[in-house]
Amino acid sequence: MVVAMEQWATEEQIAAVIARLQEHKLDVHRSTGTSRTVIGAIGETHMLDLQAFEVMPGVAEVVRISEPYKLASRTFKREDSIVHVGDVPIGGKEIVVIAGPCSVESLDQTRRTAERVAAAGARMLRGGAFKPRTSPYSFSGLGEEGLEILRTVADEFGLKVATEAMDRTQIDAVVAYADMLQVGARNMQNFTFLRELGKTRIPIMLKRGLSATYEEWLMSAEYIMAGGNHNIVLCERGIRTFETYTRNTLDIAAIPVIKKLSHLPIIADPSHGTGRRDKVIPMARAAIAAGADGLLVEAHVDPDHAFSDGVQTLNLDQFDELMGQLRLITPVLGRTIR
Repeated sequence: MVVAMEQWATEEQIAAVIARLQEHKLDVHRSTGTSRTVIGAIGETHMLDLQAFEVMPGVAEVVRISEPYKLASRTFKREDSIVHVGDVPIGGKEIVVIAGPCSVESLDQTRRTAERVAAAGARMLRGGAFKPRTSPYSFSGLGEEGLEILRTVADEFGLKVATEAMDRTQIDAVVAYADMLQVGARNMQNFTFLRELGKTRIPIMLKRGLSATYEEWLMSAEYIMAGGNHNIVLCERGIRTFETYTRNTLDIAAIPVIKKLSHLPIIADPSHGTGRRDKVIPMARAAIAAGADGLLVEAHVDPDHAFSDGVQTLNLDQFDELMGQLRLITPVLGRTIR
């Protein structure tokens, strides 16, 4: 359930509502926006008398949340959330582009890629140090050496770092080097892992599972938020359908639907969403037009010889082209881009 306070509600009135909810052994979460404070209560709320809270001083309205996800719900927080990755805001007016290679292969490869994507307007550097591969014989990343390369190169070109942790044992290392921790599609419902991430405060990029529904995706976000970490950016990266021409089917409809259901920012990954280099730019345009707050794009200095996912990776001239096209689109949508 959600208790929305009046704009003029005092701290004493807010504290009184919180104390009353805690008397009922509820898990209470406060969210203060630009205009009002909203208090979310999670637990056995079905027996509560809503009118007893509606008449409390400073209370504007009390609403039961029907969705199974509470903290991630638009009902809990009506204003769009903005997740700050250092000085990079995701979810505001600016479209944020996160770009880089699928895998960190070497210092030279990462530096040359980072230099170009930064010059083109990317705000963050992506790259895998730990790689979840379908085959155990495929390149699975450089590990901590890869994290060190990402941090060194990102600092050199003024970028923030987004990279994946595959399990609980990798969280501390990623937190030590990165600015944003990515949860891959295969881990979206690894609930033990999600609970551990809830104990951190690093921004989380939560990719949609291969066949996950919107509700399942938001419930995974709920696991992290229930632990106290509300810094979550959702990432639509394509789902499995009957179509085999593309690697996955990028669900553009997910973007406006999630915007309606949740206050969390959402970005799109047209690289994994299509699996084809020639389809990345048009689907990136479509995602931004649909309301995405940013893009996660694979770019490489020499994608034809990349250690992983080269077929879906833009070369650096193509990345320049993408950024140029986005600069034509964003003003029409009332947004900005570097």
